[in-house]
Amino acid sequence: MFPYMRNEGRVYLSVLKSVNLTKDYPGTRALDDVTVSFGSGKVNALLGKNGSGKSTLVKCFAGAIQPTSGTMYLDDERVSFSSPAEANHKGIAVVYQEMSLVPSLTVTENIFLGRMPKKAGRIVDWQAAHREAKALLTTMNADIDPRQIVSKLSMWQCQVVEITKAMSHNPRVLILDEPTSALASHEVNQMFEVLRALKKQDVIIIYISHKLHEIPEIADTVSVLRDGRLIGQEDIGDVTGADILGMMFGEMQHKTRPADIKPGDEAVLAVSGLTREGLFEDVSFELMQSEVLGIAGMLGSGRTELLKSIFGADPYDAGTIAVKGRPVKRKSSPILMKKMGLGLTPEDRKQEGLILIHSIRDNLCYASIDKARKGWLENKKQRAEIADKQVENLEIQVPDIKASVNSLSGGNQQKVVVGNWLNTEPAIMLFDEPTRGIDVAAKQQIFEIVWQQARRGVSTIFVSSELEELLETCHRILVMRQGRITGEVDPAATNVKELYAMCMGGEA
Repeated sequence: MFPYMRNEGRVYLSVLKSVNLTKDYPGTRALDDVTVSFGSGKVNALLGKNGSGKSTLVKCFAGAIQPTSGTMYLDDERVSFSSPAEANHKGIAVVYQEMSLVPSLTVTENIFLGRMPKKAGRIVDWQAAHREAKALLTTMNADIDPRQIVSKLSMWQCQVVEITKAMSHNPRVLILDEPTSALASHEVNQMFEVLRALKKQDVIIIYISHKLHEIPEIADTVSVLRDGRLIGQEDIGDVTGADILGMMFGEMQHKTRPADIKPGDEAVLAVSGLTREGLFEDVSFELMQSEVLGIAGMLGSGRTELLKSIFGADPYDAGTIAVKGRPVKRKSSPILMKKMGLGLTPEDRKQEGLILIHSIRDNLCYASIDKARKGWLENKKQRAEIADKQVENLEIQVPDIKASVNSLSGGNQQKVVVGNWLNTEPAIMLFDEPTRGIDVAAKQQIFEIVWQQARRGVSTIFVSSELEELLETCHRILVMRQGRITGEVDPAATNVKELYAMCMGGEA
């Protein structure tokens, strides 16, 4: 029997543990002799940079892959899973970063999808279904109407429904992969209240996040993997943020915007009075040559919708756009804007930026496909050269350029999205949440790419919910709130607290 876990004076028996767990792939060892345990009644943070092995460990626990050697235990029972369904049957549930909800269905239907309560015969017992869904939501302190259509919920409410769906199976283990990556700050606090309620239900909670500032607030223990090995497991009160970073990365130099990158005097993009009813209104600004211009704002402020309209992916109702003095037609398109020198890395890289089952090489060439063909015929040699160039320039870690892009870590996937557009040789790059779901080292690499392009004369609009990133990266920051530009700040004369207050509409 494993040692008892204690919390708030109570005794918990539930422990998920790996002993000497190893996972080998051709040419690499993803997990190297990992022995680690996670107890119930706690939030157990599992941290590590991209490629550290944490996803592999979770997939072993979840039955998605089988370890090469080593053992796993749930309490004092040795477990081994040949499939996720087998692990789920044993009580292990995983809530992944990409949610699996059906937007057109109700909260109740999503929670009990495929197993709705039935009356005699095949008739759905809607009254019982809504009652059971409400009871589950109540146990997590979530005031959400089970009859509500999911598409009308906020992002944090969708995340709560996803967790409730997992909890409806009465799991003994709940693994959360980046549960707050798409949430605004006030929504994160609401999510944490849900997790604190779950702790009281004696569930083993494993919490994966790249937002290191959140860890002291929500976690009780922290376990760190690096290069497939367990570096350490500590109570959160015994380590500092610097300690955690040291465990994750070893020696790492933190970079800030170089002083030699200076905006020019020429406006390369002019937006005037741009309006899309219900999403943003009367937006006006100029982007200068070589400038890194940030747009700060909470989720729902209209930032993403603004970038999509500028890029021609979505329509707008009023206003004008000019690129290097040339007016853009109202009925534009991404194809036209690409010809005018614009590129856009979308907020959701997996849904809009990549074709996950296609190769790394192909994903690096889609935006520049015209360069790698003669008429209707593909020039395979040129296509390979275009892809190889960005793999080298962006230091993309690839096992095989012909492998599916889905095989890469989040940071390397993001660099593929960026490389795809850099191959078009853009004059203006629009980055929408380019560092979401990637680790600190990968973020620094993305910043370095932005600065390198600025040195070449490329202008950038940089949207991020991580306000610290904007202060470190940008020459100038526009504040967007409720669809309007409400202010402009100089990063050198502003701190995070002041910028956050402006985004929220209050005072620092």
